[in-house]
Amino acid sequence: MESLLRIIEPYQHLDPAGWVGVYRSVPAPIGAACALLGVLMMIWGNGHLFRMVSVPLGAFIGAAWTAPLLARFGLSQNPAQLTLVATIALALAGGLFPPAVVFLAFGAPLGLLGGQLVGPNDWLLGFAPGFLVGGALGVVFLREVSSVVAAAFGAWLFVLGLMAAMGSAAGVVVFLANNPIPTVSAMGCFALASAVYQIFVSPSPEERERLAQERFQKKKREAENRELERRWTTKTDRRK
Repeated sequence: MESLLRIIEPYQHLDPAGWVGVYRSVPAPIGAACALLGVLMMIWGNGHLFRMVSVPLGAFIGAAWTAPLLARFGLSQNPAQLTLVATIALALAGGLFPPAVVFLAFGAPLGLLGGQLVGPNDWLLGFAPGFLVGGALGVVFLREVSSVVAAAFGAWLFVLGLMAAMGSAAGVVVFLANNPIPTVSAMGCFALASAVYQIFVSPSPEERERLAQERFQKKKREAENRELERRWTTKTDRRK
């Protein structure tokens, strides 16, 4: 848990150097696997592979936002234990039902923003509508959201995984680590291109499922036709 909190800590505030520096905690073989997974996420991440995003996203939400929310609601007892429980529960929710995590991913920050805008005295009155509206919008535009989130996560995995696989001594890795703004910008470019592709070019998950089903039915009919031809050929040969 402490290792996870150390990794996500830079992402709780504006720290580009910390965002990029996470690669140092990743062994080279795992980095190579992450880079490959990042490529897959940038191509097909808005389908079944989105669970690869929703699980760590759920864990991130639980680890990063449980304590602030507990403090806002005045529930400050055992924050570490409650954060651990929330992290595990939301990671499982991401694997079982990704829309729930998308709801929280959009609802929690907008709810916190709404509560911040109205002030501490009426914090709940600002949090509740922001939480519900933000979460609902995230679920309504689930395909677009999953495409953008998967593209961003895939770009992050690809760049940082590639840096980890190449090793800290590589010249290009040293340059990227010492220049976090261009590195984050490169991630953004990869993510933007991937999101545009997944939303506007690639078939939707439902369309891919339909096409796969059609291919399966076609192969099944072809197999049945071949079997029927084989039987007729056998009967004809026997008559001769």
